[in-house]
Amino acid sequence: MRPLKLMNMFIIADSGSTKCDWTIVKPDGSTFVVHTMGFNPFYHSAEFIANELKKDFVHHVSVNEIKKVIYYGTGIHDKFRADIVAEGLRIVLPNTPDIIVEHDLLASARATCGDLAGIACIIGTGSNTCLYDGSKITDNVSNLGFLAGDEGSGAHIGKKLIQAYFYRELPEEIAKDFEMQYPEGKTAIKNKIYEGAPNVYLASFTRFLAAHKGNYFVQKLVGESFDELINRHVRKYKGHNEVPIHFVGSIAHYFQDILRICLVEKGLTLGKVIQRPIDALVEYHIKKEYPDYKSLEIR
Repeated sequence: MRPLKLMNMFIIADSGSTKCDWTIVKPDGSTFVVHTMGFNPFYHSAEFIANELKKDFVHHVSVNEIKKVIYYGTGIHDKFRADIVAEGLRIVLPNTPDIIVEHDLLASARATCGDLAGIACIIGTGSNTCLYDGSKITDNVSNLGFLAGDEGSGAHIGKKLIQAYFYRELPEEIAKDFEMQYPEGKTAIKNKIYEGAPNVYLASFTRFLAAHKGNYFVQKLVGESFDELINRHVRKYKGHNEVPIHFVGSIAHYFQDILRICLVEKGLTLGKVIQRPIDALVEYHIKKEYPDYKSLEIR
């Protein structure tokens, strides 16, 4: 395929609470990816975002050549939060004239639905859902965050595991393995829950559950969390049983067998399950500007 001749170098970024993927599209159409920590404007200031990016990100990118950034991220619920991220990016990329900050929910819809109607769901550290008509989000059941909501998310599932452990509800074999994996003990676990980024810490326990997902108790625990997401969010959308239901995120990816069962039991159709939406997002944006573009090489 003849390389593309783009006018400018640009970046597509997808950030969750835990990590952020930055795909830099070069003038010839080739790409490379830089990984950093994830950012959330509810917890991170513009200065914090800029300082973290200065540590590593700027060493991999020719900052003066970047003419456009399209950033999708968690926590971008309004203009105030979007402006926090945009300001952080402007500090690091002062010569970039076009910086666009969007909610990660739109990223999920564009990555999975493309130009077709569907329901897009995020199940990573946190969770969120929306109804998408092929061009825009038309409905969104409110997301209350990990303290009051985030059903189906890593934080929600992790909290259920911790509750089962502390309340002595874990099967003996699971409890023994848990104590081997986390020998720091109950006091240390409780302290960590209420320090730093508790949602990220709670979500980290899903790695333990993934290693035991053949166990019935684990399947039931994860399935109950997914059922809450489906019943409290997905089934609230008009026509939810007429369109595919797509998922983005590591939790959806690693537990997709359980997710599929939860949907089938309710007569719903599982669509795409994408662990990382960044590749599909880059394809989406390049195809919008270059309709004849066929494929993208990610390095």
